Amino acid sequence: MDIRVGFGYDVHRLVPERELILGGVKIDFDMGLLGHSDADVLLHAICDAILGAAALGDIGRHFPDTDERYRGISSVRLLQNVVKKTRALGFIINNVDATIVAQKPRLSPFIPAMKDNISSCIRIDQNRVNIKATTTEGLGFAGQGLGIASYSICSLIKRD
Repeated sequence: MDIRVGFGYDVHRLVPERELILGGVKIDFDMGLLGHSDADVLLHAICDAILGAAALGDIGRHFPDTDERYRGISSVRLLQNVVKKTRALGFIINNVDATIVAQKPRLSPFIPAMKDNISSCIRIDQNRVNIKATTTEGLGFAGQGLGIASYSICSLIKRD
């Protein structure tokens, strides 16, 4: 059995007049994340973790911000595409663990919906998806409300 682990990280700047989308969930907030796609840092970090575990590069290699096909695209679609690529190589996603780093807004009420979206996209049970949210106690860009970051790890299994 081939077992792999991947790590992902993403960060985007908070700006006015953009929707805040995290884990495929629209969150009512006065700012959103700036990016070529919907800038969902959580799903981008998960994509990178999956791609890393499969040794397929990173999200920018597969969905470059210079390609107009991805302007404004839902990161749910990007995640679905990443899952398709890894399954084509014979990998099954075993689990995902992720942390969102944001001072505001309070994210805990949205985590169940995020887990539901992610488990559906990657086709695993919700008990194999863990999402956490934390602050930086006012320190750094996230603590100052300038942006939101996310970290993720995942494990893949390929049966021989």
